[in-house]
Amino acid sequence: MSYVAKELSKKNRLFLGIGSFVIPILLWCAVSYLPFIWHPQVQITNSGSIPYLQVGSRVEKSVFYSEAQNAVDQDSAPPQGILVNPIYLPAPHQVAKALVTAFTTPPVQPDTPWFHQSLWHSIKIVFSAFILSSIIGIPLGILCGFSKRISMLTEPFVEFFRYLPAPAFGALAVAILGINDAPKIAIIVIGTLFQQILIIANTTRMVDQGLIEAGFTLGTNKIKSLFNVVIPAALPDIYRDLRVLLGWAWTYLIVSELIGTTSGITWFITQQARYQNFDNVYAAILIIGVIGLVCDLVLMKLGERLFAWKVGAK
Repeated sequence: MSYVAKELSKKNRLFLGIGSFVIPILLWCAVSYLPFIWHPQVQITNSGSIPYLQVGSRVEKSVFYSEAQNAVDQDSAPPQGILVNPIYLPAPHQVAKALVTAFTTPPVQPDTPWFHQSLWHSIKIVFSAFILSSIIGIPLGILCGFSKRISMLTEPFVEFFRYLPAPAFGALAVAILGINDAPKIAIIVIGTLFQQILIIANTTRMVDQGLIEAGFTLGTNKIKSLFNVVIPAALPDIYRDLRVLLGWAWTYLIVSELIGTTSGITWFITQQARYQNFDNVYAAILIIGVIGLVCDLVLMKLGERLFAWKVGAK
């Protein structure tokens, strides 16, 4: 075995996996806590003789230094401040605090949902849409990969439709399905279904032809070959494809929740951004990433048990 293809030990995989998260966090800390790296603005701590520089506001460094120099030249009190990043880039400790307070702080408006309620609402939409997409996409994708006739009858249109942007159907979905969750689910289905059909069809075609030919040699027919040879052989790779496609569903969630009613995690993000609570914005985005990662890890471990016989399943 060549050195390049050498399998990493479990300890090394764990170390490198943790490092993939630690490195971005360290870079974020460096940008946040080391003023000489970036910090393009100054947060006013004392306005001095410059009335429009209010305490707590942020101005560009060039503006601050210019006003400070003018004040010194006129024998007036210069403004004072500390170097900071723009408000849209909060420090890690601020986001960490927001991760906790988001779950414990009630909404400002009494008729709006809590953060965890918005999050749970979005989770239900994603999985409802993805299950619906898979109910259609998995069988159709397998049939397209197994039968050239079905492939030629289906895939040209699917190839065309997958280039149509799913968000473009937002207004149409609302007009047909109303303003509740149905149009959101429809957008996610449109965004994932057609990709799902093509990917699963291609995965099905990758089944070893020797297995199929061996089945026919042993006297099986085309239908039995599909259910007893092709599907069992392709299922581990189809399962892996679904794990990837689930991430696409989360991506389309953000777009889909911009239409219809004011609910879900996207509504929470847009509301917090509107009031420049960017620590809450980052916290919500990170929560989505954590949920996606945990789901993928759970599905990966489940796949290792379901397809333990598959080479490379672990």
